[in-house]
Amino acid sequence: MHKSFINNWLLFVSIFLFLSQPLYAQIFQINDGSKDFDVRIELSCEKMNCDGDAKITIFKKGSRQIFQTFHSDELTMYLDENFKPSVNVIQLYGEQSPLIFDDFNFDGTEDLAIRNGNYGSYGGPVYDVYVFHQNKKKFVLSDELSTLTQENLGMFDIDSKRKRIITFNKSGCCYHIRSEYQVIPQKGLLLVREFIEAVVTAGDKVEVTDRNLVNGKWKEKTKYYPIDQYYKKR
Repeated sequence: MHKSFINNWLLFVSIFLFLSQPLYAQIFQINDGSKDFDVRIELSCEKMNCDGDAKITIFKKGSRQIFQTFHSDELTMYLDENFKPSVNVIQLYGEQSPLIFDDFNFDGTEDLAIRNGNYGSYGGPVYDVYVFHQNKKKFVLSDELSTLTQENLGMFDIDSKRKRIITFNKSGCCYHIRSEYQVIPQKGLLLVREFIEAVVTAGDKVEVTDRNLVNGKWKEKTKYYPIDQYYKKR
């Protein structure tokens, strides 16, 4: 009992001291976000919030030798109860991690997105998106993929099975659009689908439009649903 009491007291003191600290530099080690890399983030924090200029260093798994270093002018992240940041979390209207590892261009190698500001639609987070260049053996900034995060609601989703990049956006309460892109090697992104939900003027129906690029031509289908039934099913 005595040992347990001391351990609990020390934990309480540690948490109290952490939360009472002013802005200070902190180093975070992330070893479970990537199958290939370990990461170190250096960033200033105040209590459970960390925001500002950050240095991100990545290492090959199990290595102490620096593989590549990045900077983010406005990296934002929130700490959990263990004072750790999340990684690879993408919630449309919720948490979006400071680092996202995934194969964004479907070439079989991990890529990396680093959060850098909140300048997307409706003040959503934006990311600097780096793809791994197999010839250069390093991560290279993709302006095209980075722009997707700037023009939509935060980080995009990946459909690995269909090899699609999926973005989400909206206008007010009643217009939502999901866009899908294909990655064309050596050329870039190609918009191939738009799924649009819009409440019509009367407010009692939802206009659902599904546009698909088929053999270079757009094919469109539009249907109308009673608003109470449509959103009840979702």
